[in-house]
Amino acid sequence: MNKGDTLPDFTLNDQNGEPYASELVKGKQPVVIYFYPKNFTPGCTKEACSFRDAYEDFKDLGAEVIGISADTDVSHQKFAKRYRLPFVLLADTKKKVRKLFNVQSTMLGLLPGRETFVFDASGILVYKFESMGATKHIEKSLQYLQKNSDG
Repeated sequence: MNKGDTLPDFTLNDQNGEPYASELVKGKQPVVIYFYPKNFTPGCTKEACSFRDAYEDFKDLGAEVIGISADTDVSHQKFAKRYRLPFVLLADTKKKVRKLFNVQSTMLGLLPGRETFVFDASGILVYKFESMGATKHIEKSLQYLQKNSDG
């Protein structure tokens, strides 16, 4: 997935076991979709909590945050509850959406990649960032949205 591409249509179960379609946000508001390796691991917990702590900043810019990993919706529910995560977590158990976004594995293919995609209000990919360093994703996404917001 490259800058200028449109947010693909997909549906995955959220942390409540309910289907969540990308159409809910596509073309309606900016959206930050971040892919992460696994619930409850130190880096992923740090990343999720950093998104949680900055969530109001994202909302102030009109953006929604969505986290996606191969964990089950049940695991996501526990993860979201334990760390009071206010945003949507999607269960990509078959890694279909990860493939759709072309998120590559790292460390010789052993670890699912950590990558963040920022789509503008018209559903166009305007920024993407890849790093195994968990907290930079929040900072870079926010900086991009702040720099390019109408407000």
